[in-house]
Amino acid sequence: MPPARQPLPDLATPGGLFDRLRAAARPSWDRYVRHDFVAGMGDGTLPEASFRHYLIQDYLFLIHFARAYALAAFKADTLADMRTAARSMAAILDLEMGLHVKYCAGWGLDEAAMQAAPEAQGTLAYTRFVLERGLAGDLLDLHVALAPCIVGYAEIAANLLADPATRLDDNPYADWIAMYADPEYRAVAGAQVALLDRLAATRGGEARMADLSRTFDAASRLEAGFWDMGLRLLP
Repeated sequence: MPPARQPLPDLATPGGLFDRLRAAARPSWDRYVRHDFVAGMGDGTLPEASFRHYLIQDYLFLIHFARAYALAAFKADTLADMRTAARSMAAILDLEMGLHVKYCAGWGLDEAAMQAAPEAQGTLAYTRFVLERGLAGDLLDLHVALAPCIVGYAEIAANLLADPATRLDDNPYADWIAMYADPEYRAVAGAQVALLDRLAATRGGEARMADLSRTFDAASRLEAGFWDMGLRLLP
């Protein structure tokens, strides 16, 4: 069933690190979360071929997302952070990928075909950027690079629910909106915001804001590029 239309609160902590990074990257962030691909899902006009292309690439993206959490475990200084990273990696490999495969089956896509598909340039660009930031930097750098994906999808779903142009009935993309507006997913996104705020308190400082802002802005632009890839069927 499509979700009930209701306003959802902003997940950002006012004045927290995510809130500041998003504000500094506002033009790039808005292009990402209010992209034409997103609007097309909201009103149901997105071409189905574009959505299928996105779903295939999102499957490949998840593989690298799991690798990023393996890297987060390596970069962690505490057992608690190692366990958090390990749980996140296991959730992607053992739960989220299975749910994604099941969802994709409803769009006529099977796992073997998705696994064999070549990575589009947009997929390569974003996933390798995230891994590079984690390899070159510390745990905070890595999570700042990951945050636009995790928190952005929750914001996109909330925006769509609040938009009167969004069709909730007879919309092939209503299930996608419901998935990312679901309280369980919003809890994951909220935990990412809280993690950034905590890491900023132990690893941050004003001297790092310029570099962290560049990372967040680049990741937001790469997320918009991922939508471009889907919308325009870019290889």
